[in-house]
Order: sequence, then C-alpha cells, then structure tokens
Amino acid sequence: MSFTACGIDFGTSNSTAAIHDGQTARLLALEDGRPTLPSAVFFNLDESSMAYGRVALQEYLEGFEGRLMRSMKSLLGSGLMDAGTDVGGRHLSFRDLIGGFLGEIRRRAEAEAGCRFESVVVGRPVRFVDDDAAADKLAEDTLAQIVSGLGFRDVSFQFEPIAAAHTYEQHIDREALVLVVDIGGGTSDFSLVRLSPERRRASDRSSDLLGTSGVHIGGTDFDKRLSLACVMPELGMGGLLASGAVLPNTTYFQLATWHTIHLAYHRSVLAGLQDMLLDVADPLRFGRLLRVVRERSGHQIAMRAEAAKIALSGDERCVFDLDVAEQGLTVPISRADFEGAIAAEIARVGDAAQQCLDDAGVRAAELDVLFFTGGSSAVPALRAALSQRFPDAQAVEGDLYGSVGCGLAVVARQRYG
Repeated sequence: MSFTACGIDFGTSNSTAAIHDGQTARLLALEDGRPTLPSAVFFNLDESSMAYGRVALQEYLEGFEGRLMRSMKSLLGSGLMDAGTDVGGRHLSFRDLIGGFLGEIRRRAEAEAGCRFESVVVGRPVRFVDDDAAADKLAEDTLAQIVSGLGFRDVSFQFEPIAAAHTYEQHIDREALVLVVDIGGGTSDFSLVRLSPERRRASDRSSDLLGTSGVHIGGTDFDKRLSLACVMPELGMGGLLASGAVLPNTTYFQLATWHTIHLAYHRSVLAGLQDMLLDVADPLRFGRLLRVVRERSGHQIAMRAEAAKIALSGDERCVFDLDVAEQGLTVPISRADFEGAIAAEIARVGDAAQQCLDDAGVRAAELDVLFFTGGSSAVPALRAALSQRFPDAQAVEGDLYGSVGCGLAVVARQRYG
C-alpha cells in the first residue's frame, strides 16, 4: 500500500513517526526495529561524522571527541533559537540542527514505509512557551518553516494531547469525558475531550474539544531538579567560600540542564573555577566539579539523572553512580528525595490540569477518564497528585511513547487521505 501522509511526533526526549492504512495507525521503526528515536545528535569530530538517536548517545559514551545535542525542541520559542552554536570550529544554526534531525526522521520513516510522504501532521505542545502568546506563535512558525524546508507539500499541526485522544478513541466502546494527560520531556499538556465510537468517524471534531491547557514542565525538568537536589551538592553546590559567601550556582545549573551543559565546558569557566578553588571551604567536593568540567562529563551525569528518575518510578530507592566525579563515588537517592525535589513542578502541573477543567466549566466529578501518555506521566508523584484532584476518574495508561504519534497519523489520514 502506498502512503502519502504521515504523522511526526518531534519530542524533547524521543521522537516517532506513524502512518494510517485506513483501518489502524501504526508506528514506523526508526532505529534497530524500535519505533522511538531518541532526540539526540552527536557531532563526532574524531571521525568527521554525525550520528542520531541511540547511536549518538553510544558514540558519546564511548569517548569520541565531539558534541552531543539533546532537548533540541526546548530551543523553539526561546532566545537561544537564533543564537546557534559552534561545533568543531564552525557555526551551526539551531534551525539547521532541528531540520537535520527531522529530515533524518523523514528519511528513516520513508525507508520503512517504502514510499515518499508528501504531507505531514506534526505534533506540538499546547504551550511551547508559558504566558507569552507571541513567543508561542513564533515557535510554531519556526517549526513550520523548518518542516516545510524539508520538501513536504503540506504541513499542519495538531496539539499532542488531542492526537493522543484520537488514539485512545479507537479502542473505546462508549462515550466518555476524557482528560488527556500528556507529560513529555519538555511540556505537560492537557486536553478535555468528549470521545465516543460514533464521534471518531466525524472529520470535524471541534465541538468535542472542550478545553486545553499546558505548562512548560516535563521530564527534563524532573531530571534537572533531581540533579540539583541530590547530585550537584556532591560537587559542592550550596557550599561556601572562605569569606562565608555561598558558591555561585551558575555552573551547577548549566550542568543540570540539557541544552546548557556545553556552556560549562568553555575554557573561561574552567579557568574561573580553578581560581576559585583556593577560596572554597570544601575543596574535596569542589574538586569533583573541576574534574567533571575538565573531562566534560556533564552529559553523562544528565543521562544518569534521567535513568534515576525512571528507576524511581518503579523502585523506592536507587544508587546514582558518580564515578565521573570521583572513582567509586555513589549517591543513594530515595523516591522521597526525588518527590521532594519536584514538588513545586508537580503542583504547577496539577494546577494546569485543573485550569483545563475550569476553563471548560466542567466539575471534577463529571470527568470519566484520566488518559496518561508521555514517558514522564509514569512518575508516581504526578499520577498520585492528579488522582487526588480527580478522584472519580478512571486512570487509563496509553502507549506512553506511541499514543501521540499514532494519533497524528489518524489526523493525517483525515486531512490528506
């Protein structure tokens, strides 16, 4: 069967592509038979090559000289978007970086489907940028320009949680009022929708969408808070200078935030930290920070923070390996530690969910289903907070990494055939 349209879910942490055959939607294998492609690019300077996804992460971990880029989606709508960055002595536009990654998704998806796609529906968060409509529009316009530059004839967007609702609706047998909870790597998005077997056949669903809301908080923010609360203190964060002043925290925040890690590797940063070493009250911990910066190990710490978040979604405790700072150093982290670190973020996510119902004039008791999708929706504290706010709603877990992509394929089929 020949396909002309597809859906692409460009995620902060992982991306997918999907098609619809007229009966069902399915994800396309993008890497080694897997449907998810980690949103990562590695510029391998040793071999003058570029790698994507898991290969990018592996080449970085193997110690090749180069530059690892993740969380590229977070750049959209930000002041960093037009700044670009230097890689191996040449300037790289972030537009070109995102375009190259999305082009790779298209190439792999077309190879798997065995045809060329002319039309695409791309997922977008409800809010690229919080409380700034102009910046949010700029983010979508920028992404539209980038995707159009890849050669698609038709480019359109759909809110990610609405796409997930389309996927869920394919499997229900009665009408339901559903709050779609889509917690991705960079954003938490909500859509309040009325779904039913009869309604899924309609092309115009505008009357069934009762409300949307979103906040720019996601899995990478949880990783960051875990790192700042539990890991960075082992590198001296919160420590004192001999004068009694608290150590500057700029480098710690850079190391804990995916798209700013590279800033901590600048020569001027290392030189400044080395000068400061003579004036710190705890040279042991500060010396660990120096080693991390000198050996450019920040990305490894960030990946381990993500792994710890995932581990603590299933276990009460985990052990964080911090050998990149000091041989044999480990940090025990409990789920309670993690939940304390992200409490403020969880509260804001809960407020955004409540806002969706409030704007629609719907009471919590009227809600039938909480439909969870997005990898970070598995965090127990988040689920507990939302279940407490909406105690009468049934919690349903979708495909955490595939619901949005498949839903976008449903929309692409409706719009482009």
